[in-house]
Amino acid sequence: MNVKFLIECILGAVALAAGLIGMLSAGRAKEGPDEAALKKQKKRKKLFLILMILGAWVLLGAVLTQISGMKHKLEIEFSMFSERVPVFGITLAKTTVTACVIIAGLAVLLLLFRIFCVPRFSVDEPGRFQSAMEVIVEFMDNFVRNSVGEMPVRQLSPFMLSVGLCILGCETAEFFAVRPPTADLTFTFALGLSTFALLNIYGIKKNGIGGRLKNMGGPIPAMRPLMVPLKAVSDVAVPISLSCRLFGNMMGGMLVMDMLKGALGGFGTGLPPVLGLYFYLGHPLLQIYIFITLSLIYINEAME
Repeated sequence: MNVKFLIECILGAVALAAGLIGMLSAGRAKEGPDEAALKKQKKRKKLFLILMILGAWVLLGAVLTQISGMKHKLEIEFSMFSERVPVFGITLAKTTVTACVIIAGLAVLLLLFRIFCVPRFSVDEPGRFQSAMEVIVEFMDNFVRNSVGEMPVRQLSPFMLSVGLCILGCETAEFFAVRPPTADLTFTFALGLSTFALLNIYGIKKNGIGGRLKNMGGPIPAMRPLMVPLKAVSDVAVPISLSCRLFGNMMGGMLVMDMLKGALGGFGTGLPPVLGLYFYLGHPLLQIYIFITLSLIYINEAME
C-alpha cells in the first residue's frame, strides 16, 4: 500500500467527516428572527456540504484507483473512420451498426407515439405533454417558414425535425461508452448528401431545370456559361462542408471527454457524467441547430 493512497484516503476521510459534522451542527442551530443570522447559517451549510462532497469524491477516487489500477494518462487513440465488424457475412462500420440500431429504436418509439399518444390528444383540453409536442412542431414550422418560405414547410419541417432527432439519438451512444455515428465522417457525409439532394430538388421544383441553371449562372447572361460550372462546384462543396463541420465538432466533444476520463483516472467518478450533460446533450443540440440552419440557407439560395 503506497503512501500516496494513504494520504488521499486520510484527506478524503477528514474532509468528509468535517463536512458531515459541520452539516449536523449547522442543522441543530436554532432559527431565530434575525434574517442575517439565517442567511449566515444557510451559507455555512452550503460550505460544509461542498466540503463533504469533495471529501467523498477524493476518498472514492483513491479507493477506485487502488482497486482498479486505473492510471492517469492522456493517451487517446484517434481514427477518422470507425472500426469494422462482421454482420451476416459482410463487414460494416461499427458506427453504421450503431446508427441502424438507434434509428430502429427511434422508429419504434415514434410508432408507439403515433399509436398510443396521438389518439389521446385533445383539441379542447390539451395536456402538458401534448402542449410540449405542439410547441416543438410549431417552432420547427415557423423556423422553416422564416428560412425558405411557405411552399416547402409541410415537407421540410418533418424532415429537419427527423434529422435533429437522429443526430441527438446517435449522440446518446456515448452514454454507453460507444463511439457515436456522428463521430464518423461517413455518417455525417450521408446527412450532408441529403441537404445536397434537397437543395437541387426544391430548386428545380420551384424554378424548373432552366430556372435552376439560370439561378446558378447569375444575373448577367454573358457570364452564365462560366458561372454555372463554378456554382456547380460550390454546390458540390455543400455536403463536404456540412459533414466536416458536424464531424469535427462531435469528434472534438468525444475526445475532450476521453481526455478527461484518462487524466482523472479513478477520480473521474461522477465528474464526466456531469460534464457529459453538456457534451452529450447541450453540445449536440447546438450542432443540430447549426446543421439545420445551414441546410435551410442552402435550400433557400437554390430556390431564389
